Amino acid sequence: MAPLPPLPRLPLVSDPLRRIRVPRDLDSITAFGPEADPRDAGMTRDQVEAMWRSARRLYRSGVHPALQLCVRRDGHVVLDRAIGHASGNGPHDDADVPRVPVTTDTPFVIFSASKAITAMVVHLLDQRGVLHVGDRVADYVPEYARHGKEAITIAHVLSHRAGVPNLPGHVMDVDNLADRDLLVEVLCDARPASRAGKTLAYHAISGGFILGEVVRRATGDDIRTVLDREILAPLDFRFMNYGVAAEDLELVGRCYATGAPVLPPISNVLERALGKKPDDVVEASNDPRFLTGVIPAGNAVASATELSRFFELLRAGGELDGVRIFEPRTITRARSEQSYREIDFTLGFPTRYGLGFMLGAELLSLFGPNTEQAFGHLGYTNTIGWADPQRALAAALVTSGKPIVYPELPDLLALMRRIGRCVPFA
Repeated sequence: MAPLPPLPRLPLVSDPLRRIRVPRDLDSITAFGPEADPRDAGMTRDQVEAMWRSARRLYRSGVHPALQLCVRRDGHVVLDRAIGHASGNGPHDDADVPRVPVTTDTPFVIFSASKAITAMVVHLLDQRGVLHVGDRVADYVPEYARHGKEAITIAHVLSHRAGVPNLPGHVMDVDNLADRDLLVEVLCDARPASRAGKTLAYHAISGGFILGEVVRRATGDDIRTVLDREILAPLDFRFMNYGVAAEDLELVGRCYATGAPVLPPISNVLERALGKKPDDVVEASNDPRFLTGVIPAGNAVASATELSRFFELLRAGGELDGVRIFEPRTITRARSEQSYREIDFTLGFPTRYGLGFMLGAELLSLFGPNTEQAFGHLGYTNTIGWADPQRALAAALVTSGKPIVYPELPDLLALMRRIGRCVPFA
């Protein structure tokens, strides 16, 4: 397929889809990480290039200033590439704004894909006997029992069945993110919308803060410290924690609101789930206070290379590079099905969840067709990290554009299908 010409920049007429300028020469803005010979992973070069062609097609949609894709099979990195710009080519950036090329090492906020990381911190503490996912939240945070929440368990929170999916909008104001006393008070004062365990309703932000406070009460350390000490440092991860150190702020790729502006009723659903308007969430994610804070449900920072490596750890049964972090049974529990073809009352459509993961399916699956064993998590809006044991696959797609509605959305689904079809069953 021939590259699309760059989008015109008209001074008085803005693009209603808020797209970027797509360069004619995509090779000039493509970066490569180390890739193994596909034959070592039981694949062919044609299969790898077919996946990358689908990724390039998604980039040409013009709603992702940067895109990273890393695919591992049986422990081998068969594809690790990035295309676009880490900053400087947003839909409203002037032509004189410096364009910073993206690399495979550029970290980005991965939003709700953070939930998978947070869940595994909790499961690791269960593995070590520090807590149990069947325990009540109030066993660790006694004041959380207020307003009839005494029966809510850690497992209810992990599976989005705690009945407290929403938080007041002011909680996500960047000025409040470091105010632990405020966050705890808001969590404890929340009134459940349903009985614990009764209904499925995606906890976009609230669940992460609840789990973060449980981890702090159980260990005496904040969840950022626990994640680094128990998982990231032993495996020598550069990023993939909640936020970054102040000295690393300039390394983080910028997120952009792209695609058509969201209108009701979709905007109402998103604002209720996120606590803020979609565009405001994207803008807040670029704020230094957001990028240095701890939001367990939404501000982990990673590249696709690192995120896929985390899922390779899980696919491989909890051991990576000779370092064991998880026991296989811990990962099995985290993947265990907690809902099946049940309507999610936050998102409005049926979703299959485990204890911290979105799960695959035979037909309608985030991870492509025939992915019943796959598990992972979507991040706002087109970022995905996942593992598929049936294919010996661990992969991650990270994008910096945050469109909700755009005509080329089928290109994202086509990319996921292509990966599923190109990576053979093990």
